[in-house]
Amino acid sequence: MKKNLTFENASKRLDEILQQLSDEETPLETSLKLYAEAAEMISYCSGILKNAQMKVDEIDASLSGALGGDENDV
Repeated sequence: MKKNLTFENASKRLDEILQQLSDEETPLETSLKLYAEAAEMISYCSGILKNAQMKVDEIDASLSGALGGDENDV
């Protein structure tokens, strides 16, 4: 997978793959390759989202600590 692939580009590629898979004219062999690529894109995007969630959680925790409250108060 490309190292400079962004979440937005991966998401766009997933949309393109979905369109191709929805096309009844797409041959089975091509569909299988597209499915494998989609699985990679989903895994990639999931990793990015998990990373983003961890960063948000860290920001919330540090903000909560700076404000002197617990994280439910934010």
